Amino acid sequence: MRAMSSDDAVKQAVLQAIPPELSGMVRSVSMRDGVATVIADAGGLGRSAAAQLQRELEEAASPVAGVNEVRVALMADKVQRQIVVIGSGKGGVGKSTLTANLAVALAKSGRKVGVVDADIYGPSQSVLLNAADTKLRAEGKMLIPHESEYGVKMVSMGQLVEAGKAIAWRGPMVGSALGQLMEADWGETDLLLVDLPPGTGDVQLTMLQKFKPTGAVVVSTPQDLALIDATRAIDLFRQAQVPIVGIVENMSGYQCPSCGEVSEPFGQGGAEAAATAIEVPFLGHVPLAMEIRIASDDGKPPAASEGALGAPFAEIAAQLQQWLGQSAMNYTG
Repeated sequence: MRAMSSDDAVKQAVLQAIPPELSGMVRSVSMRDGVATVIADAGGLGRSAAAQLQRELEEAASPVAGVNEVRVALMADKVQRQIVVIGSGKGGVGKSTLTANLAVALAKSGRKVGVVDADIYGPSQSVLLNAADTKLRAEGKMLIPHESEYGVKMVSMGQLVEAGKAIAWRGPMVGSALGQLMEADWGETDLLLVDLPPGTGDVQLTMLQKFKPTGAVVVSTPQDLALIDATRAIDLFRQAQVPIVGIVENMSGYQCPSCGEVSEPFGQGGAEAAATAIEVPFLGHVPLAMEIRIASDDGKPPAASEGALGAPFAEIAAQLQQWLGQSAMNYTG
């Protein structure tokens, strides 16, 4: 039988020094010339949790007699994260409300979802997801997303600046801010919904060029002016070779709470007709409803409930989920 070398003895001491709650993550320990190398499995951990694991392993092994240096190597499976941008050619069409509710509906179905509020100048996701009183924290230079009560992680400029304060930034600063939001510590989040600002400016171009979205959902109201702008947004996505998931018609029909009569203050079916004309999928209608507006202002997304108001969002989310599944199959195939 081979006698145990001094390195073997120190290795055994290192293994014994590692706390039981961490030992299951350790895949191997080696010793050479006073250097202890610990290889651990950090699969499923976010960056901050992985950094904490590394620190704890170093602190456990460092005091062992014979150890002059500790090197920790972490192994982790890379999360195949999909990115879907929610855009529109103009403001006021309900894009942010749709984003928040799609995220909540997808989270209810078991998807690990994050929301990036990329509307730098006019962030609203912190209100819609009931996080207006929260502030984002950072570890080093990396933001830690807020975990909303609806199972959706989120980052928003609304959580970084004083409420009501104008953000007067030029293009490079906006691009830098977007990068910090996108590159937050998302952990196991496998889908990011990005609430884009209206139009086709710096944020959109940075997003399309740097982060290469998996697909784009375009929101419009039924009237012609909104549809013209929505078509421009679709053209931008196509130029950037971002697949169009489809068009959503928001504020589609209004039911009077007093008499029950349905009217169409913004017209009817315009977005569906436009989708057919430009050959992109139509994902569905969301009604113009006072209850949606009130719930949104209160940070209570209708998609979180089982009521009728949540049904349109659930149906659109199901179509998006199906599209994402096909996209993932095409990617791996």
